[in-house]
Formats: sequence, C-alpha cells, structure tokens
Amino acid sequence: MHHPFRSWLLPLLFVAAPLAAEEIGSVDTVFKFIGPDHKIVVEAYDDPGVEGVTCYISRAKTGGLKGAFGLAEDRSEASIACRQVGPIAIARPIRLQEEIFSERTSLVFKRLRIVRMVDPQRHSLVYLTYSDRLIEGSPQNSVAVVAVDRTVPIPLR
Repeated sequence: MHHPFRSWLLPLLFVAAPLAAEEIGSVDTVFKFIGPDHKIVVEAYDDPGVEGVTCYISRAKTGGLKGAFGLAEDRSEASIACRQVGPIAIARPIRLQEEIFSERTSLVFKRLRIVRMVDPQRHSLVYLTYSDRLIEGSPQNSVAVVAVDRTVPIPLR
C-alpha cells in the first residue's frame, strides 16, 4: 500500500541532508587489536557551486578505541586532487574565495577545510585543503587547480 507520508518525505530528506564526503576507498596502515585499524581514506567532494568538478582528498583516520568512539584527533596531513569530471557549469555567481567544505576531525578542536579560490587572470579554480584547530592551526596544506575553458564564464559575486 502506498503511504502518502512517504511520497513527500523522501525528497525532503535529500534536500535537508548536508553535503558530505563520499568515501571512495581506504587502506589500513596500522593494525589495532581493539577497535578499527588506523587507515588512509580517499573521499570525493563535489563542488557545490561548480557543476562538473570533484575534489578527492586522501587523509589519515585514527583507529583504535579512541577512533571507534570519535575521541581521536586525526593527523593534519591531507592531499587534494580536483578534476573536471563532466561539463563545467556555474549556475550562480561564486565568491572570489570561499570555504566549500568543513568536516570535524576531532571531537571538538580540529576541522579539515576545503577553500575554493578563483584565479580570474588564468581562468582557473584553485582548491586548498588544510586543517585548523581552535588554538593553533597546522601549516600542512595541499593545493589543486582546475583550468576552466575560456568559453565557460566564471560569474563572481
């Protein structure tokens, strides 16, 4: 039997869900007797303002008991590679520089961030990933560039 509640609830759940990483895969780096192993994960982030661009981040995830309960602090190192995965389209004007993703990597203090910057002179999008802390951030960072075809406008706000 078709329930009327379900017909409008499902689309609402997809609209209300925050943008999140899609895990592509992982490799174990340290075996832990109790709790999950330490690992390196590769995640995909679709740029929410630029259709056709996906950023792939590789980063360490702490395992063990602290990792299992979300109490571990992941390392600050991360690598980023952003690629054109389809036709690039920018439906609404984007900022010259804006944070497009932020994900907590420790219980309270640390976040992994991705910032998109526009280089109008070279008609390119520059993506920077870094980690920061409440008290002191890390200088560890990684950058990737996606060249946009000059026939595709990059509207700025």
